[in-house]
Amino acid sequence: MGSTSTIIHTLNLNTNSRCFFQINQTKTPFRLSIQKQTKIRKVACFALEDANDTPKSLGIGASGALLDDDRPGKDQVADDVQEDALANSDSNNGSALYNFLYPDKELLPDDKEMTIFDHLEELRDRIFVSVLAVGAAIMGCFVYSKDLIMILEAPVRAQGVRFLQLAPGEFFFTTIKVSGYCGLLLGSPVILYEIIAFVLPGLTRSERKFLGPIVLGSSVLFYTGIVFSYIVLTPAALNFFVNYAEGVVESLWSIDQYFEFILVLMFSTGLSFQVPVIQILLGQVGLVSGDQMLSIWRYVVVGAVVAAAIVTPSTDPLTQMLLAGPLLGLYFGGAWTVKLIGK
Repeated sequence: MGSTSTIIHTLNLNTNSRCFFQINQTKTPFRLSIQKQTKIRKVACFALEDANDTPKSLGIGASGALLDDDRPGKDQVADDVQEDALANSDSNNGSALYNFLYPDKELLPDDKEMTIFDHLEELRDRIFVSVLAVGAAIMGCFVYSKDLIMILEAPVRAQGVRFLQLAPGEFFFTTIKVSGYCGLLLGSPVILYEIIAFVLPGLTRSERKFLGPIVLGSSVLFYTGIVFSYIVLTPAALNFFVNYAEGVVESLWSIDQYFEFILVLMFSTGLSFQVPVIQILLGQVGLVSGDQMLSIWRYVVVGAVVAAAIVTPSTDPLTQMLLAGPLLGLYFGGAWTVKLIGK
C-alpha cells in the first residue's frame, strides 16, 4: 500500500479561508470512490482550518502552506485516508465474483458509456440478424427436407422398421419440424457470433484470452454430442426397442413420433456435452476450484445417471448408461482442466 504522501497531491488554504484539496488518483495503487474522496476532503480541510488558527504551534507559514510534517492534525488526516483507502480496496478485492461483475475500467479496452435504450437497440438489431440467419437456414433445409428425413431414418431402416402417416398432414408437419431443427443447427454460428459481439465490450483483457478457446470448445463439443447421439445413442436405443418387440409385434412407427424422439435425443445430447465449458467458466470466475470439483465425484456419478435419465426421451437403461458414461468423462476432464489452468 502506498504512503499517504502519494495520495495527497495539493493541500492549501487561501486568504478567503477556502480549502483546495485534490487527490492524485493516478499515483495510488487503489482507486477511491467519489464518496470516499468527499470524506477525505472534509477531514483535511477541517484540519487546515484548525492549523490556520494556530500557526505557531502547527508551523504554518504566512502563505498558508503546510511546512512541517510533524505538526498535529496530519497524522489524523493520514489515518483517515489510509482507513478509507483500505476499506475501499478490501471491498473491491473481497471476492472474485465482485471483481468479475464490477471490473476496473482500465481493464475494459472497449468500454464506452451507453444508455439502457442504446443497449436495447443494439440487442434488437442483433436478434433481428440472428432470426434472419436462422430463417434463411430453415428455408434452405425445407427444400431438402425429404433428403434429410431419409438420412435420419437410416439408423432403423436396416431393422425392417416401416413408418406410417397416421393423420392427414403429419408428414408435412414432420418436414417442417426437421427443417426447423436443422436450420437452427446451421444458424447457430451466426447466433453465437451475435452473442459474442454483444458482450465483448464488457469483457476485460484477461477474459478475452479465454473467449476464443471457450467458444471453439463449446461449438466442437455441441456438434460432437450430436454426432455421438446419431452414431451411438440413437441406433442403440432403437435397436433395443426393435429387438425387444421382435416376434411379438410388427414395428410400424409413426413418422412424427419417431422424429420427435431422435431430434430431442440429439439436441439434448449436444447440450449435455457443454459440461466442461460450464466448469471452465466457473473456475475462471473463481467460484469453484478443480480440487472442489474432484472432491464431490460420488455426487457427480449419481447426478450423471439422473441427468441421463432426464435428458434421454426413452426409458431404457441402455441409452441412459451410454449417455451417463460420456457425461462422467467430460466432467472429470473439465475438472482436471480447471485444476491445470489454476496452476
